[in-house]
Amino acid sequence: MGDVVIVTGASSGIGAATARLLGAAGASVVVNYKSSRDLAEGVVAEVEKAGGKAIAIRADMGKEADILDLFAQTDKAFGPLTGLVNNAGVNGPQHRSADNYDFQEAMDIFAVNTVGVLIACREAIKRMSTKHGGAGGSIVNISSIGALTGSPGRFIHYAGSKAAVDIITKGLAVEVARDGVRLNAIRPGMIDTPIHAKAGQADRVKEFAAKNPLGRAGQPEEVAEAIAWLLSSKASLVTGAVLDVMGAQR
Repeated sequence: MGDVVIVTGASSGIGAATARLLGAAGASVVVNYKSSRDLAEGVVAEVEKAGGKAIAIRADMGKEADILDLFAQTDKAFGPLTGLVNNAGVNGPQHRSADNYDFQEAMDIFAVNTVGVLIACREAIKRMSTKHGGAGGSIVNISSIGALTGSPGRFIHYAGSKAAVDIITKGLAVEVARDGVRLNAIRPGMIDTPIHAKAGQADRVKEFAAKNPLGRAGQPEEVAEAIAWLLSSKASLVTGAVLDVMGAQR
């Protein structure tokens, strides 16, 4: 395949599943993590066992200096970038009401989920764009069902940060369409990943799975398949799209 892909937030969940899938297809994968080095190295080992190449690079996607370092290390390790998956995200405490949102908490969420995505896209485009001497490439940004529902009574700040990702994706897709770079987003529904337990809502997957028309939650590997397709040349006509992977959940 010869691709070089950065997957942010790749130590577990959707990011880890995506890194494994891309690595098995022959890509050189950067497994980004913030705090779980052991988990990230485990994903690297799985990629290498499947015949791919991978390295783990720590970066806080809410800090520009870390993002710049992530891309610089990728350049040095694997050469020209062909793909970026902006998967890293934070959601903050659940069940926030309209009268008790915390300023710093909201700023921290937007720093990673929105501003970090924009800056990572900027760095990827600088490397991929034919206008800058690149060979083109593809970016997939991970949004959320919350961008559709607003997540009232739960985490509107998180939902807003993800709705912004949808608009960033659409705007950038038009801007760089003639420069060989495609951008798309995926809105996962309820996916069975560790993020819910980390937020103190271990039963949330079971709760929402019962409400899904399919009667179940999604698995990270199902989202990874959609990401891999959008990154690939098979999706060459697809840019500026937001794909729902949520089993008709609303």
